[in-house]
Amino acid sequence: MTHPFHPWAGRELEFVKRRHNWRADRVYVRDDAGGLVSLPAEWTDAVPEDPFVVVAGGRAPFHLDGLLALSELVASLAAAR
Repeated sequence: MTHPFHPWAGRELEFVKRRHNWRADRVYVRDDAGGLVSLPAEWTDAVPEDPFVVVAGGRAPFHLDGLLALSELVASLAAAR
């Protein structure tokens, strides 16, 4: 578990399966009781870390693409007024 705020952060869990369900990339693991638990794949090491996040080292909370899209949305909303 790689998600820093999840109670299982840092734990190794028994991997069962990875599936795409309703456009969501999910990983299925076993919990302490042996039950099957579904987690977002990006919360685990099944998905490689985003290179931008690694290089930014916490200094840049937003991707450039996201900021450009936001800028275009704000401009279009302003133009519609």
